[in-house]
Amino acid sequence: GNLSTLDICYTSTFVPLMLVHLLSSRKTISFTGCAIQMCLSLSTGSTECLLLAIMAYDRYLAICQPLRYRMLMSHQLCVLLAGAAWVLCLLKSVTEMVIAMRLPFCGHHVVSHFTCEILAVLKLACGNTSVSEAFLLAGSILLLPVPLAFICLSYLLILATILTVPSAVGRRKAFSTCSAHLAVVLLFYGTIIFMYMKPKSKEAHISDEVFTVLYAMVTPML
Repeated sequence: GNLSTLDICYTSTFVPLMLVHLLSSRKTISFTGCAIQMCLSLSTGSTECLLLAIMAYDRYLAICQPLRYRMLMSHQLCVLLAGAAWVLCLLKSVTEMVIAMRLPFCGHHVVSHFTCEILAVLKLACGNTSVSEAFLLAGSILLLPVPLAFICLSYLLILATILTVPSAVGRRKAFSTCSAHLAVVLLFYGTIIFMYMKPKSKEAHISDEVFTVLYAMVTPML
């Protein structure tokens, strides 16, 4: 339920305006609107990273500890984990947005992207962007390799448990429980790691837009 709500919010932060711009010759957004769009996109994208990791832990408990599942994953713990993901990522994203939007912007104000993506906006800044880039890198390390490693560990333990299931029907049922989540994890993390952890370059490449479509539109659609 959290992931579905999150994906609706995620795509709603930029897709409606993007569709308007596709049909309009005047493709503009206000400075405040750009800041809000950037903050909401960062927040929902970051929250998805944590929710996918929490869901992997939930899958691990359901398959590897089925008899103790209700005790280990109580309703209170579920609400606490989901709530913490939303709040922490919102605070992180507000901080990153404020640091980025306080930079001086001069010259042309054309964002080389179909949304106010923070990396595209930072390329318009005239001042020193090292602080903003350092915050982004720290956030990327905490929200990309760390949860991904946690997900991989969960699935290794799940795989080891599944292989011990004697019946083929039982193994199929366990695999089907995880397959959809695993497909989303691979697509989402693969594209977003490429976007935020690749070496910085001055020029925007078409691949940035393509990868944004994959993690911000195709993943929620799945």
